[in-house]
Amino acid sequence: MASSVGLALCGQALVVRGGSRFLATSTASSDDGSLFTYDCSAAEKKVQENKGSVVRRCTALTFTASEQRVLVADKSGDVYSFSVLEPHECGRLELGHLSMLLDVALSPDDRFVLTADRDEKIRVSWAEAPHCIESFCLGHTEFVSRILVVPGHPELLLSSSGDCTLRLWEYKNGRQLYCCDLASLQEPAEPQGHKRFAVSRIVFWSQESCVALLCDCLPVVFVFHLSACRQQLVFKQQLKFPHHVWDIAFEEAQGLWVLQDCREAPLALWRPAGGQWQPVPDSAVSQRLCGYLQGSWAVLEGSATVDDGFCGLYKATFDNMSSYLKKKEERLHQQQEKKRQRSPPLAAPGRTKKTRPGRAALGC
Repeated sequence: MASSVGLALCGQALVVRGGSRFLATSTASSDDGSLFTYDCSAAEKKVQENKGSVVRRCTALTFTASEQRVLVADKSGDVYSFSVLEPHECGRLELGHLSMLLDVALSPDDRFVLTADRDEKIRVSWAEAPHCIESFCLGHTEFVSRILVVPGHPELLLSSSGDCTLRLWEYKNGRQLYCCDLASLQEPAEPQGHKRFAVSRIVFWSQESCVALLCDCLPVVFVFHLSACRQQLVFKQQLKFPHHVWDIAFEEAQGLWVLQDCREAPLALWRPAGGQWQPVPDSAVSQRLCGYLQGSWAVLEGSATVDDGFCGLYKATFDNMSSYLKKKEERLHQQQEKKRQRSPPLAAPGRTKKTRPGRAALGC
Protein backbone atom coordinates (compact mmCIF):
# COMPACT_ATOMS: atom_id res chain seq x y z
CA MET A 1 0.00 0.00 0.00
CA ALA A 2 3.01 2.28 0.00
CA SER A 3 3.27 4.97 -2.63
CA SER A 4 5.58 4.45 -5.60
CA VAL A 5 7.23 7.76 -4.70
CA GLY A 6 8.93 7.91 -1.32
CA LEU A 7 11.33 9.88 0.85
CA ALA A 8 13.76 8.59 3.49
CA LEU A 9 16.45 10.17 5.67
CA CYS A 10 19.29 8.51 7.55
CA GLY A 11 21.39 11.11 9.29
CA GLN A 12 22.18 13.62 6.55
CA ALA A 13 21.67 11.11 3.74
CA LEU A 14 18.48 11.82 1.78
CA VAL A 15 17.01 9.19 -0.54
CA VAL A 16 14.10 9.72 -2.94
CA ARG A 17 12.43 6.74 -4.58
CA GLY A 18 10.61 7.00 -7.88
CA GLY A 19 9.40 3.61 -9.07
CA SER A 20 12.50 1.44 -9.55
CA ARG A 21 14.95 4.36 -9.40
CA PHE A 22 16.62 5.69 -6.25
CA LEU A 23 18.27 9.10 -5.92
CA ALA A 24 20.60 9.59 -2.95
CA THR A 25 22.42 12.73 -1.85
CA SER A 26 23.35 14.66 1.28
CA THR A 27 21.56 17.51 3.06
CA ALA A 28 24.82 18.83 4.51
CA SER A 29 25.79 22.31 3.38
CA SER A 30 29.44 21.23 3.19
CA ASP A 31 28.67 18.43 0.74
CA ASP A 32 30.35 18.56 -2.66
CA GLY A 33 27.00 18.18 -4.41
CA SER A 34 27.42 14.56 -5.51
CA LEU A 35 24.33 12.57 -6.51
CA PHE A 36 24.08 8.80 -6.50
CA THR A 37 21.49 7.23 -8.82
CA TYR A 38 20.54 3.57 -8.82
CA ASP A 39 18.07 2.06 -11.28
CA CYS A 40 16.88 -1.39 -10.23
CA SER A 41 15.36 -2.16 -13.63
CA ALA A 42 18.69 -1.57 -15.40
CA ALA A 43 20.92 -3.19 -12.77
CA GLU A 44 23.30 -5.91 -13.83
CA LYS A 45 21.76 -9.37 -13.51
CA LYS A 46 24.04 -11.79 -11.67
CA VAL A 47 24.05 -15.55 -12.07
CA GLN A 48 23.35 -16.01 -8.37
CA GLU A 49 21.40 -13.06 -7.10
CA ASN A 50 21.08 -12.38 -3.41
CA LYS A 51 17.33 -12.35 -3.36
CA GLY A 52 14.46 -14.01 -1.58
CA SER A 53 11.01 -14.81 -2.90
CA VAL A 54 7.67 -14.41 -1.15
CA VAL A 55 4.49 -16.22 -2.06
CA ARG A 56 2.39 -13.07 -2.44
CA ARG A 57 3.10 -9.40 -3.06
CA CYS A 58 5.04 -7.66 -0.29
CA THR A 59 3.08 -4.95 1.55
CA ALA A 60 5.59 -3.91 4.24
CA LEU A 61 9.04 -4.79 5.53
CA THR A 62 11.36 -3.87 8.37
CA PHE A 63 14.85 -4.73 9.59
CA THR A 64 15.62 -6.04 13.04
CA ALA A 65 17.56 -3.77 15.38
CA SER A 66 20.60 -6.02 14.94
CA GLU A 67 20.21 -5.67 11.13
CA GLN A 68 20.78 -9.42 10.77
CA ARG A 69 17.30 -10.24 9.46
CA VAL A 70 14.53 -8.53 7.54
CA LEU A 71 10.82 -9.20 8.13
CA VAL A 72 8.54 -9.11 5.11
CA ALA A 73 4.73 -8.93 5.34
CA ASP A 74 2.72 -9.97 2.30
CA LYS A 75 -0.74 -9.60 0.87
CA SER A 76 -1.95 -13.00 2.08
CA GLY A 77 -1.29 -12.09 5.74
CA ASP A 78 1.99 -13.95 6.30
CA VAL A 79 5.30 -12.65 7.68
CA TYR A 80 8.55 -14.16 6.43
CA SER A 81 12.04 -13.50 7.76
CA PHE A 82 15.15 -13.46 5.59
CA SER A 83 18.75 -13.52 6.73
CA VAL A 84 20.93 -10.58 5.73
CA LEU A 85 24.15 -12.44 6.57
CA GLU A 86 23.10 -15.56 4.62
CA PRO A 87 21.35 -14.11 1.54
CA HIS A 88 20.94 -17.49 -0.17
CA GLU A 89 18.97 -18.87 2.76
CA CYS A 90 15.27 -19.40 2.07
CA GLY A 91 12.71 -17.26 3.82
CA ARG A 92 11.25 -18.60 7.06
CA LEU A 93 7.53 -18.30 7.78
CA GLU A 94 7.18 -16.56 11.15
CA LEU A 95 3.47 -15.90 11.61
CA GLY A 96 0.23 -15.43 9.73
CA HIS A 97 -3.05 -13.51 9.82
CA LEU A 98 -6.37 -14.38 8.23
CA SER A 99 -6.40 -11.04 6.39
CA MET A 100 -4.04 -8.82 4.43
CA LEU A 101 -1.18 -7.26 6.39
CA LEU A 102 -0.63 -3.55 5.87
CA ASP A 103 2.32 -2.85 8.17
CA VAL A 104 4.88 -4.60 10.36
CA ALA A 105 7.15 -3.27 13.11
CA LEU A 106 9.56 -4.53 15.75
CA SER A 107 10.17 -3.45 19.31
CA PRO A 108 13.59 -1.78 19.77
CA ASP A 109 14.91 -4.85 21.62
CA ASP A 110 13.65 -7.22 18.86
CA ARG A 111 11.54 -9.11 21.41
CA PHE A 112 8.12 -8.40 19.85
CA VAL A 113 6.75 -8.39 16.31
CA LEU A 114 3.84 -6.01 15.75
CA THR A 115 1.55 -6.56 12.78
CA ALA A 116 -1.39 -4.52 11.49
CA ASP A 117 -4.04 -6.01 9.22
CA ARG A 118 -7.05 -5.08 7.15
CA ASP A 119 -9.49 -6.44 9.74
CA GLU A 120 -8.89 -3.67 12.30
CA LYS A 121 -6.42 -5.63 14.45
CA ILE A 122 -2.92 -4.95 15.79
CA ARG A 123 -1.25 -8.11 17.06
CA VAL A 124 1.78 -8.21 19.36
CA SER A 125 3.66 -11.53 19.08
CA TRP A 126 6.87 -12.86 20.59
CA ALA A 127 9.68 -12.77 18.03
CA GLU A 128 11.27 -16.00 19.28
CA ALA A 129 7.91 -17.80 19.39
CA PRO A 130 5.49 -15.95 17.06
CA HIS A 131 2.69 -18.41 17.83
CA CYS A 132 2.66 -16.90 21.34
CA ILE A 133 0.59 -13.72 21.26
CA GLU A 134 1.38 -11.17 23.95
CA SER A 135 -1.62 -8.88 23.31
CA PHE A 136 -4.02 -7.34 20.81
CA CYS A 137 -4.54 -3.61 20.38
CA LEU A 138 -8.24 -3.39 19.50
CA GLY A 139 -10.35 -0.30 18.90
CA HIS A 140 -10.05 0.68 15.26
CA THR A 141 -13.19 0.23 13.18
CA GLU A 142 -11.46 0.08 9.78
CA PHE A 143 -8.20 -1.30 8.40
CA VAL A 144 -5.03 -0.33 10.31
CA SER A 145 -2.92 1.54 7.77
CA ARG A 146 0.25 2.38 9.73
CA ILE A 147 1.94 1.55 13.04
CA LEU A 148 5.05 3.07 14.61
CA VAL A 149 6.88 2.16 17.81
CA VAL A 150 7.82 5.61 19.12
CA PRO A 151 11.61 6.16 19.04
CA GLY A 152 12.90 6.86 22.54
CA HIS A 153 9.70 5.48 24.09
CA PRO A 154 9.89 1.72 23.46
CA GLU A 155 6.67 1.00 25.35
CA LEU A 156 4.48 3.28 23.19
CA LEU A 157 2.88 2.58 19.82
CA LEU A 158 1.18 4.95 17.37
CA SER A 159 -1.42 3.60 14.95
CA SER A 160 -3.63 5.03 12.22
CA SER A 161 -6.61 3.63 10.40
CA GLY A 162 -9.20 4.10 7.70
CA ASP A 163 -11.56 5.22 10.47
CA CYS A 164 -9.72 8.61 10.46
CA THR A 165 -8.27 8.17 13.95
CA LEU A 166 -4.79 8.33 15.44
CA ARG A 167 -4.32 6.20 18.56
CA LEU A 168 -1.62 5.87 21.21
CA TRP A 169 -1.11 2.49 22.90
CA GLU A 170 0.81 0.67 25.56
CA TYR A 171 1.13 -2.21 23.17
CA LYS A 172 2.49 -4.87 25.54
CA ASN A 173 -0.80 -4.95 27.47
CA GLY A 174 -3.01 -3.72 24.61
CA ARG A 175 -4.15 -0.63 26.52
CA GLN A 176 -5.28 2.42 24.54
CA LEU A 177 -3.97 5.66 26.02
CA TYR A 178 -5.32 8.26 23.61
CA CYS A 179 -7.52 8.54 20.52
CA CYS A 180 -7.84 11.54 18.19
CA ASP A 181 -10.44 11.91 15.44
CA LEU A 182 -8.52 13.49 12.55
CA ALA A 183 -11.70 14.35 10.66
CA SER A 184 -12.69 16.76 13.45
CA LEU A 185 -9.43 18.68 13.02
CA GLN A 186 -10.20 19.71 9.45
CA GLU A 187 -11.57 23.15 8.78
CA PRO A 188 -15.24 23.27 7.69
CA ALA A 189 -14.27 24.95 4.44
CA GLU A 190 -12.16 22.00 3.33
CA PRO A 191 -13.75 20.49 0.18
CA GLN A 192 -12.41 17.04 1.10
CA GLY A 193 -13.84 17.16 4.61
CA HIS A 194 -16.66 14.73 3.79
CA LYS A 195 -14.36 12.13 2.26
CA ARG A 196 -12.82 9.16 4.02
CA PHE A 197 -9.06 9.18 4.34
CA ALA A 198 -6.30 7.17 5.95
CA VAL A 199 -2.84 8.05 7.19
CA SER A 200 -0.14 6.87 4.78
CA ARG A 201 2.88 7.95 6.85
CA ILE A 202 3.67 8.48 10.56
CA VAL A 203 7.01 10.09 11.41
CA PHE A 204 8.47 11.17 14.75
CA TRP A 205 10.97 13.92 15.60
CA SER A 206 12.78 13.03 18.82
CA GLN A 207 14.31 16.48 19.24
CA GLU A 208 10.92 18.19 19.66
CA SER A 209 8.76 15.12 20.48
CA CYS A 210 6.67 15.89 17.40
CA VAL A 211 4.51 13.50 15.41
CA ALA A 212 3.66 14.30 11.79
CA LEU A 213 0.94 12.52 9.81
CA LEU A 214 0.48 12.41 6.06
CA CYS A 215 -2.89 11.34 4.65
CA ASP A 216 -3.34 9.54 1.36
CA CYS A 217 -5.79 11.95 -0.31
CA LEU A 218 -5.41 15.27 1.51
CA PRO A 219 -2.80 18.00 0.76
CA VAL A 220 -2.23 18.55 4.49
CA VAL A 221 0.11 17.33 7.22
CA PHE A 222 -1.13 17.06 10.82
CA VAL A 223 1.43 17.90 13.52
CA PHE A 224 1.08 16.69 17.13
CA HIS A 225 3.19 16.97 20.25
CA LEU A 226 3.69 13.76 22.20
CA SER A 227 3.58 14.16 25.96
CA ALA A 228 5.04 10.86 27.15
CA CYS A 229 4.63 11.66 30.85
CA ARG A 230 0.92 12.46 30.39
CA GLN A 231 0.55 9.69 27.80
CA GLN A 232 -1.35 11.84 25.35
CA LEU A 233 -1.06 13.66 22.03
CA VAL A 234 -1.63 17.40 21.68
CA PHE A 235 -2.67 18.72 18.28
CA LYS A 236 -0.46 21.63 17.24
CA GLN A 237 -1.03 22.59 13.63
CA GLN A 238 -2.33 21.59 10.23
CA LEU A 239 0.18 22.33 7.47
CA LYS A 240 -1.52 23.08 4.15
CA PHE A 241 0.00 22.60 0.72
CA PRO A 242 -1.25 23.71 -2.71
CA HIS A 243 -0.07 20.44 -4.27
CA HIS A 244 -0.38 16.74 -3.53
CA VAL A 245 2.16 15.60 -0.92
CA TRP A 246 3.94 12.36 -1.80
CA ASP A 247 5.92 11.73 1.39
CA ILE A 248 7.42 13.32 4.52
CA ALA A 249 10.46 12.64 6.70
CA PHE A 250 12.12 14.27 9.71
CA GLU A 251 15.80 15.21 9.81
CA GLU A 252 16.89 15.59 13.43
CA ALA A 253 19.10 18.63 12.79
CA GLN A 254 16.82 20.39 10.31
CA GLY A 255 13.09 19.68 10.59
CA LEU A 256 10.39 18.23 8.34
CA TRP A 257 11.20 17.56 4.69
CA VAL A 258 8.14 17.44 2.42
CA LEU A 259 8.20 15.79 -1.01
CA GLN A 260 5.37 17.18 -3.14
CA ASP A 261 3.94 17.08 -6.65
CA CYS A 262 5.33 20.45 -7.72
CA ARG A 263 8.06 20.64 -10.34
CA GLU A 264 9.08 24.17 -9.35
CA ALA A 265 9.57 23.21 -5.68
CA PRO A 266 9.45 19.40 -5.28
CA LEU A 267 11.15 19.46 -1.88
CA ALA A 268 10.34 21.85 0.98
CA LEU A 269 11.69 22.15 4.52
CA TRP A 270 9.46 23.12 7.47
CA ARG A 271 10.48 23.80 11.07
CA PRO A 272 8.88 25.39 14.15
CA ALA A 273 9.50 29.09 14.75
CA GLY A 274 7.74 31.13 17.42
CA GLY A 275 5.36 28.32 18.30
CA GLN A 276 4.22 27.81 14.69
CA TRP A 277 5.53 25.63 11.90
CA GLN A 278 6.85 27.73 9.03
CA PRO A 279 8.39 26.91 5.64
CA VAL A 280 12.12 27.61 5.59
CA PRO A 281 13.18 30.08 2.87
CA ASP A 282 15.10 28.59 -0.02
CA SER A 283 18.74 27.92 0.77
CA ALA A 284 21.65 26.68 -1.30
CA VAL A 285 21.01 23.15 -0.01
CA SER A 286 17.29 23.11 -0.84
CA GLN A 287 17.95 24.59 -4.28
CA ARG A 288 20.55 21.91 -4.96
CA LEU A 289 18.17 19.13 -3.85
CA CYS A 290 15.29 20.53 -5.90
CA GLY A 291 17.57 20.72 -8.92
CA TYR A 292 18.34 17.01 -8.64
CA LEU A 293 14.65 16.12 -8.47
CA GLN A 294 13.74 18.41 -11.34
CA GLY A 295 16.27 16.56 -13.48
CA SER A 296 14.44 13.28 -12.77
CA TRP A 297 10.93 14.69 -12.72
CA ALA A 298 9.59 12.38 -15.42
CA VAL A 299 10.43 9.34 -13.25
CA LEU A 300 8.73 10.77 -10.15
CA GLU A 301 5.63 11.98 -11.96
CA GLY A 302 5.18 8.72 -13.85
CA SER A 303 5.57 6.58 -10.73
CA ALA A 304 3.07 8.61 -8.69
CA THR A 305 0.19 7.97 -11.10
CA VAL A 306 0.36 4.22 -10.42
CA ASP A 307 -0.60 4.40 -6.74
CA ASP A 308 -4.29 4.25 -5.73
CA GLY A 309 -3.82 4.59 -1.97
CA PHE A 310 -6.16 2.82 0.44
CA CYS A 311 -9.40 3.34 -1.52
CA GLY A 312 -10.00 -0.35 -2.13
CA LEU A 313 -9.55 -1.43 1.50
CA TYR A 314 -12.67 0.06 3.08
CA LYS A 315 -15.41 -2.31 4.17
CA ALA A 316 -18.27 -2.54 1.70
CA THR A 317 -21.63 -2.07 3.41
CA PHE A 318 -24.91 -3.28 1.91
CA ASP A 319 -28.12 -1.62 3.11
CA ASN A 320 -30.87 -4.02 2.04
CA MET A 321 -33.19 -2.90 4.88
CA SER A 322 -34.09 0.44 3.31
CA SER A 323 -35.08 -1.18 0.00
CA TYR A 324 -37.14 -3.76 1.90
CA LEU A 325 -39.00 -1.06 3.86
CA LYS A 326 -39.63 0.91 0.68
CA LYS A 327 -41.11 -2.11 -1.10
CA LYS A 328 -43.21 -2.92 1.97
CA GLU A 329 -44.61 0.60 2.02
CA GLU A 330 -45.47 0.39 -1.69
CA ARG A 331 -47.18 -2.98 -1.18
CA LEU A 332 -49.30 -1.66 1.72
CA HIS A 333 -50.25 1.36 -0.34
CA GLN A 334 -51.39 -0.87 -3.23
CA GLN A 335 -53.43 -3.05 -0.87
CA GLN A 336 -55.19 -0.02 0.59
CA GLU A 337 -55.87 1.28 -2.91
CA LYS A 338 -57.48 -2.02 -3.99
CA LYS A 339 -59.55 -2.19 -0.80
CA ARG A 340 -60.81 1.34 -1.36
CA GLN A 341 -61.84 0.53 -4.93
CA ARG A 342 -63.79 -2.60 -3.88
CA SER A 343 -65.78 -0.97 -1.06
CA PRO A 344 -69.01 1.04 -2.04
CA PRO A 345 -68.98 4.78 -1.49
CA LEU A 346 -70.54 6.02 1.75
CA ALA A 347 -73.84 7.99 1.63
CA ALA A 348 -73.56 11.72 1.92
CA PRO A 349 -74.75 13.24 5.24
CA GLY A 350 -78.37 14.57 5.29
CA ARG A 351 -79.71 12.42 2.43
CA THR A 352 -82.72 10.11 3.04
CA LYS A 353 -82.72 6.47 2.17
CA LYS A 354 -84.85 5.52 -0.89
CA THR A 355 -87.74 3.06 -0.42
CA ARG A 356 -89.02 0.42 -2.78
CA PRO A 357 -92.02 1.36 -4.97
CA GLY A 358 -95.42 0.29 -3.56
CA ARG A 359 -94.21 0.15 0.02
CA ALA A 360 -95.14 2.97 2.31
CA ALA A 361 -92.64 4.39 4.62
CA LEU A 362 -93.04 3.35 8.17
CA GLY A 363 -94.16 6.09 10.47
CA CYS A 364 -93.57 6.47 14.14
